[in-house]
Amino acid sequence: MVEVPDSSSENACASMDSLCQPGMQQQVSFILTHSFIKLLKVHRELLVDCIKNTECVLNNLMKHKYISNEEAELSQQHPTQAAKVRKILDLVASKGEETAEYFLHILYQANEVYTDLSPWLKEIQYQPSECMQSKSVIITDAVCQYIQKIKHDLRQDTKFVTSYVQKEDILLDDTYAETLMELINAVNETKGTISHLEDLFNDTGVINEDAETVFVTGDAGVGKTILLQRLQNLWSKGELGADIKFFFKFRCRIFNSFKEEDKISLRDLMFKYNCYPDKDADEIFSYIRQHPASVLFTLDGFDEINIDCDLNDIPDISSPFDPTHPVALLMNLLRGKLLKGSKKLLTARTGTNLPLRMVRKRVTLKGFSKEHLLQYLKKFFKNKTHQTLVLTQLEANPHLCSLCSVPLFCWIIFKCYEHFQSTCSSPRLLNYVTLTDIYLLMLEVFLNRSSKAGLHKKNNSQSETFKAKRGTLMRLGKLAKEGIENNNFIFSQEQITAAKISEEDLQLGFVKTAGHYDGCGNQSTHEFLHLTLQSFFAAFFLVVDEEISAKEIIKFFAKCDSNLTGARANVLLLRCLGYNPHHRKDPFETNEHLQFTTLFLCGLLSKIKRNLFKHLASTRSVQRKRSALKAYLADCVKLHLKNLPQAPFEEFLRVQALPRFVWLMRYIFETQSEAVASLAAKGICADYIKLTYCNAFSADCSAIANILRHRKRSIALELDNNNINDYGVKELIPCFDKLTVVRLSVNQVTDDGAKVLAEELTKYKIIKILGLYRNQITDVGAQFVARVVEECPCLRTLKIGLNKITSEGGKLLAQAIQKSKAIKDVGMWGNQIGDAGAIAFAEAIRNHLSLKELSLAANGISTEGGKSLATALRDNKSLEIFWLTENLLNDEVAKIFTETLRVNKSLLHLWLINNKITEVGANHFFEILKENTTIKEICLNGNSISAEEAKKFEKEKRIVL
Repeated sequence: MVEVPDSSSENACASMDSLCQPGMQQQVSFILTHSFIKLLKVHRELLVDCIKNTECVLNNLMKHKYISNEEAELSQQHPTQAAKVRKILDLVASKGEETAEYFLHILYQANEVYTDLSPWLKEIQYQPSECMQSKSVIITDAVCQYIQKIKHDLRQDTKFVTSYVQKEDILLDDTYAETLMELINAVNETKGTISHLEDLFNDTGVINEDAETVFVTGDAGVGKTILLQRLQNLWSKGELGADIKFFFKFRCRIFNSFKEEDKISLRDLMFKYNCYPDKDADEIFSYIRQHPASVLFTLDGFDEINIDCDLNDIPDISSPFDPTHPVALLMNLLRGKLLKGSKKLLTARTGTNLPLRMVRKRVTLKGFSKEHLLQYLKKFFKNKTHQTLVLTQLEANPHLCSLCSVPLFCWIIFKCYEHFQSTCSSPRLLNYVTLTDIYLLMLEVFLNRSSKAGLHKKNNSQSETFKAKRGTLMRLGKLAKEGIENNNFIFSQEQITAAKISEEDLQLGFVKTAGHYDGCGNQSTHEFLHLTLQSFFAAFFLVVDEEISAKEIIKFFAKCDSNLTGARANVLLLRCLGYNPHHRKDPFETNEHLQFTTLFLCGLLSKIKRNLFKHLASTRSVQRKRSALKAYLADCVKLHLKNLPQAPFEEFLRVQALPRFVWLMRYIFETQSEAVASLAAKGICADYIKLTYCNAFSADCSAIANILRHRKRSIALELDNNNINDYGVKELIPCFDKLTVVRLSVNQVTDDGAKVLAEELTKYKIIKILGLYRNQITDVGAQFVARVVEECPCLRTLKIGLNKITSEGGKLLAQAIQKSKAIKDVGMWGNQIGDAGAIAFAEAIRNHLSLKELSLAANGISTEGGKSLATALRDNKSLEIFWLTENLLNDEVAKIFTETLRVNKSLLHLWLINNKITEVGANHFFEILKENTTIKEICLNGNSISAEEAKKFEKEKRIVL
């Protein structure tokens, strides 16, 4: 039985206060002034129709002695459910007002049992009285008891976040911070952000209405698992808005624990491997099959399933009872063949593919934005002095701040700060540059927390700390390496024992208990605190173990570089160019664990780390590995770009680099080697590097700048559709003197980033193209961009649409454009400059000699602004393309445009789609086109012109309707 606690008196009073607002008095007064017996009589037939479960009502009435056992038995002797309910209602009415009130209280508290009555209870504005709040309600319905059990288990499992060492727990509510979630369409374009977790299940951004799986991807450490934990926790507390009754959570690693011959049914997967009902399992499963829309499955780590198969080879399965291989069961669940209509939320690392026919929505996690980072900082450090100290040091080190955009790395950095604040007079983190530095620091802190000596002790160097624990580090490193090589991230107790890992080793916190995966809870399994930590230990072992040769080190790179040669390279190149050739591959394949291993190898084998390993391995062995690595990295960059197709773009030779190129730059940055960076720069043969959709983070800008600053010639850089933000803009500072093109569209750049761009680009004045589309730039940032337009004589293209620019910012930009003698193309789509901004742009285009293309679409421009723009065009002889789509322009504006077209013979394309032009305005254009033979098209789609009215303009092909 599940006992439902009543709301506190304080909450009840607050609820009653909210009901006593104007407009609700009539309904409230009905409950307060009428008897409960009369209320039940008035709504008697509704209650008879909606009460399907009489057991719950009778048990609670008997528990509080409102009726006897004999009376309850007599009420159940009637042949039909409706007759039983009527008898109970008669019985309750005969017992008086308090019994009738408690009967209503049962329906209110047992809302999971009497869901059909929820609208009615809201309609009558029922709230329990003070007397009723002291009386609990017992839920005896099997389905509801099971729901309560799931909620209880999830509430316990998700309340805390295991941190640092297993015995330390932190409340989830005290540590969780929102991250940036973006909706992605079928062709990888960003279609907006998600602000609330329940929005994951609404209809916004749906790719395939027939599919049921919300597919969430993101890099390692970006917060996929913690997001699911937050989702589970909110649901368990009744705070998730989505209509979900049953919540089944799985880690996809569970599917690696099954043998090839193992078979399981959907029923067993849900009950045995998640939460088993205490009674009536058949009844509960039957209810679930009848109400699949009430079920949510969360499946974490789809990419970690280690199986060699083709998704197309998995047969369809529709029976929820027939046992089948667990992976086949999972795939049919995701396809909607099993429990069709249920909700699925699947997470995976970036680059993992799921057929679009199975994807309802795609969401990518981008980590902490600048605002999210500040929120997390305040949650982590409660002391304001500590907050200020940490923020000051982070701001002084943009790369360290950029690493904090990844929640996992941020947690590590903050944990290390926290440790130093408690053990040292001044934190040491300021001088740490690379991710390897941060993980070495974490390693040091973990080890010293377990020892009596603190880091503040003299002579307790990092090298000596590692030397003292070399045995432990090598045991964990060997286990990590074997797992990385075999795509294994879960280790059985037998594997832990075989690796000679002691309980003392486990208590350091690097490895944690993962749970029980045999369906019965008999055997514990273990995993590293995070995949990246396993990669770090593997790299550490590869460097220190002298039996591992330099050749074996390069093997790890070769596994990541398999896309550079052979058929696999051709497949990736063709996909990059838009083709999709058939290629059989492991659908769950991902190599991010290998990429992080090689990243840490680069950091650990860097020259500046040589003193770290002098007591851990022979200098000769480490030097051989370092030399082999240096030569290999230089060749990698050259081969990668050499094998990519180059395409002309204006005066440039543009190459679309693959996401792999970002990893190569990360590797080179991690080495902290000027020589390697210089060699890599020489290997860049193109003068335009396109890195769109490469999942680059702000920290990657340090790696990009590290190479590009070594170039002797200028270069164009396109970073659209990544996650650069303001910190990334700051990290590009070392290479701005080389950049003729800077494209940072869809990158969360704010006014701070615009300020950095203005300061740097106006120093060198070589910028030709500036792309800042779909960012978060306001009028403040528009002032900085205007400075670039005005002071950079080579700037010919500015794309700054879909920002937050109003009339004030529009005026500043228009004034700068008016002064520019080079600007040719300006995109302002999707701002809100209004009529005032449009009037300023009218002055800018009047007599302008260079501007050829201008977009002021979706800017809230109405009659006044439209007339000013149309009039100004009479004195313009350069503009060829003018976009005014999605504004508020009417027939009056259309008439002014037609008068302009009598004298303007340079305008070739006029787009007036989705305005307020009618047949009258269209007729004006129709008539003027008899005189103007130079204009090629006037687009009037989406205006107030009916299909019948449009027929009269069919003869004029230049009018597009």
